[in-house]
Amino acid sequence: MLLKEYRICMPLTVDEYKIGQLYMISKHSHEQSDRGEGVEVVQNEPFEDPHHGNGQFTEKRVYLNSKLPGWARAVVPKIFYVTEKAWNYYPYTITEYTCSFLPKFSIHIETKYEDNKGSNDSIFDNEAKDVEREVCFIDIACDEIPERYYKESEDPKHFKSEKTGRGQLREGWRDSHQPIMCSYKLVTVKFEVWGLQTRVEQFVHKVVRDILLIGHRQAFAWVDEWYDMTMDEVREFERATQEATNKKIGIFPPAISISSIPLLPSSVRSAPSSAPSTPLSTDAPEFLSVPKDRPRKKSAPETLTLPDLEKKATLNLPGMHSSDKPCRPKSE
Repeated sequence: MLLKEYRICMPLTVDEYKIGQLYMISKHSHEQSDRGEGVEVVQNEPFEDPHHGNGQFTEKRVYLNSKLPGWARAVVPKIFYVTEKAWNYYPYTITEYTCSFLPKFSIHIETKYEDNKGSNDSIFDNEAKDVEREVCFIDIACDEIPERYYKESEDPKHFKSEKTGRGQLREGWRDSHQPIMCSYKLVTVKFEVWGLQTRVEQFVHKVVRDILLIGHRQAFAWVDEWYDMTMDEVREFERATQEATNKKIGIFPPAISISSIPLLPSSVRSAPSSAPSTPLSTDAPEFLSVPKDRPRKKSAPETLTLPDLEKKATLNLPGMHSSDKPCRPKSE
């Protein structure tokens, strides 16, 4: 298990970002989806927790076989997806990722939002007070992303919001900018396979960090698109975008319902207290299923040899970049 804490500051308030994060997630998922690969929204339902109160539960499947590094594609099935389950009790959220092929792999993320510049060192005392971890600051303005993903319109150093007047952030902006908020993310990665655990967990943390960087950049760069939205309006945008995304990747389910009555069984809807187990369903979507009458090939090898992980591998995901900035140890 490898635990890290990420802190991402934004030139927004926590109340403003409640709309912004919903808009960003929906639009980003739609942009990154294509025929056969992308983000399928399985469920999106209101949910009430006895401790956290009213929230929203979502379940998604992320199909990304072609985006895996070469060594991973050699050992996973062609039909490969990651299951995402999220409980949003804003300003507190829980997100879990499990893998249809690797039951011993999981990512568990707890997020808290506060109106400060990332200065709260005790924010996760209830969750991990005595657990040693690294604290990594992510700067949406000054941390670099790969050139192929760079857009000047999404660069906080160049972008300036017409509706808020915020933007064109410079080095050290977090020390003086108002308003300012921080997304605190406690990320636990588990890959309990002997001989591969350390390398895979470190690799996954690099991917997580880069996705957090580009996602938060986009949330701010798109602020003029969502700033005047109400919660009802962003939920309608979310519903319409999710249906369009499912069609874009070739999945045509019934219309997604964002209703006022939760329909999930209690065993599914219960919020987690620890890292997740394997997903409840591992069936591939129908459009990717192999016909039942297809003859089985007898020449397939019975064993697979795992390639050397030291070979350079790339993951074609948005924001894939490992920052050169070191993380600092979490002070006791």
